Amino acid sequence: MGPLDALWHLLNLFGPPLGLALIAPGLAKLLWRRELAKVPWQALAGWVAGVCAAVQLGGLLLLGRDGRMATYAALVLACTGALGWRGFPRPAG
Repeated sequence: MGPLDALWHLLNLFGPPLGLALIAPGLAKLLWRRELAKVPWQALAGWVAGVCAAVQLGGLLLLGRDGRMATYAALVLACTGALGWRGFPRPAG
């Protein structure tokens, strides 16, 4: 495998997490305008990208292949968890 092939493999591996990081925070800010008004889009996208990239790598290591439906389901759950964790404040105490 040449360097260009390796680059394409990496881009395709991290494509779904980056796609979710670009789309999901914008949709969340559209649906919950008031609640997420003070949270920057970049902060939400950064959390989603990081968490989903970790889940993608974990799915690759645990399942042995990229592109399994279980990994994609875990990506969606991780995305919603990251948006909820970063976007909505938790009550103190």
